[in-house]
Amino acid sequence: MTTTRIEKTFERLAAANEKALVGFITAGDPDMEKSLEIIFEMIGGGMDILELGVPFSDPTADGPVIQRSSERALKSGMRLEKVARMVSEIRKRSADIPIIVFSYYNPIHAYGIEKFYADFSAAGADGVLVVDLPPEESAEMTDRWNGAPFPLIRLVAPTTPDERMKEIAAVSDGFIYMVSKTGVTGSDGLDAGESGGQVTRLKQMTPLPVCVGFGISTPDDVAAVARVADGVVIGSAFERTIEENIDDPGLPARLAKQTAACKAATRSNP
Repeated sequence: MTTTRIEKTFERLAAANEKALVGFITAGDPDMEKSLEIIFEMIGGGMDILELGVPFSDPTADGPVIQRSSERALKSGMRLEKVARMVSEIRKRSADIPIIVFSYYNPIHAYGIEKFYADFSAAGADGVLVVDLPPEESAEMTDRWNGAPFPLIRLVAPTTPDERMKEIAAVSDGFIYMVSKTGVTGSDGLDAGESGGQVTRLKQMTPLPVCVGFGISTPDDVAAVARVADGVVIGSAFERTIEENIDDPGLPARLAKQTAACKAATRSNP
């Protein structure tokens, strides 16, 4: 069986005693051209996995920063077909980085499930995370994917009991995204110790990598989470930088520097 980009990335990082830096960026924020420029700079800064967010008008799991990023992207004319075009452009210039499409189910359903699978597979995406689609309801989407595997990244919440985690782990592929806290993205505070206990239990249930996100914004946060998890997900902190420096021509370089500082914190953790 062919080794996927996701598998190769985690294998490479494990061999180097590093953890994955997963960066979330809303596609098309503030516009498609600048968004691509930012992403390429972040890849140059050391981002290991790209989580490319599909802008949505009702992002209920996201905090104000990412909600506003979706608003800016939608205002610039961003739609799913343009997100697929962005994936294709990224893949042309970066052959190895895994690209995970982050979406709510509504845009995918409206676009057409089969068309979504065909277009994004062809563009070079490596999987999708659908934040509001639980395992019990996901077959209506994945059963209509005909062709090469396209992992549906599953979520585990802080309130998920162990038996439920086992059920989620059993149907997971690619990696598992563990939410570090209740609430929405970008909310303050991180209890790395509490997250670490749940990561440890989850890793006993699955050979898949476990990545932790929500509430992670600084290199110190990254280092704390990287001690226990296989990957660290940052979204709101990057999008906050975009929002606060949106008219600065040096914005992409600023994101590259921020990415590099976070990436450095994933290295050589005991």
